[in-house]
Amino acid sequence: MHESGEDYIETIYLLKKKKGVVRSIDVANELGFSRPSVSRAVGLLKDQGLLTMDDTGELNLTDEGLKTAKKVYEKHTNLTTFLMMTAGVDAEIAETDACRIEHIISPQTFKGIKKYIKEHKED
Repeated sequence: MHESGEDYIETIYLLKKKKGVVRSIDVANELGFSRPSVSRAVGLLKDQGLLTMDDTGELNLTDEGLKTAKKVYEKHTNLTTFLMMTAGVDAEIAETDACRIEHIISPQTFKGIKKYIKEHKED
């Protein structure tokens, strides 16, 4: 999956947790993208079996979409924490950088980061 697809899936996941019901317009507003761009992405995610849309326009992640979203979100949150712990940057910078890194990091490096956080996090 491409970076943009991961961003869409993660955004839908977070909006669903926050609002309960998510439509394409919510995703467009959250990401600052045009409605046609979101419609195209939604179509691609539906074709990949990661997303469904009901008759009212509500977006729902499939089981595979939810699994993918949770993995991306886990990377995002752990990378944010790691950057704040090790680089001493504030949450806003850590969030922005984590969003970039989450798409390219190797599984081995991510595993090491999770281990580091676990070993060094204050109780």
